[in-house]
Amino acid sequence: MIAADTSTWIAFLEGSKGEDAQLLDKALEDRQVVMVPVVLTELLSDPKLPSEVAETLSEVPMIEIEPGYWQRAGVLRAKAIAQGRKARLGDALIAQTCIDQNISLLTRDRDFRAFGDAAGLDLVLGIRTD
Repeated sequence: MIAADTSTWIAFLEGSKGEDAQLLDKALEDRQVVMVPVVLTELLSDPKLPSEVAETLSEVPMIEIEPGYWQRAGVLRAKAIAQGRKARLGDALIAQTCIDQNISLLTRDRDFRAFGDAAGLDLVLGIRTD
């Protein structure tokens, strides 16, 4: 199983030829994708998102949030900040969701490396080819 960050979903939906978009396409075809709740929220926040796309995105199996998640996410973010790394709140929430479920995160956002360093988030960094 794999989860995709908002940056990869957007690239995929825009028809990008990037490596990450291709990996997401293959994983969707193989039914190996789960949705991070924060990512779904970010995607659905686009007022121009077609309703049929929103409906399809909402059908991707959702990762469940475990008890203590909010506390762990705060500690994770604090670890990254203590290392002098950029650690946006949304990214910390996405990272903690994947860490809790031991799911790899497909992304083109290199800021997630801070969470890999701080807590072992398994990243699949996509390369933009477009």
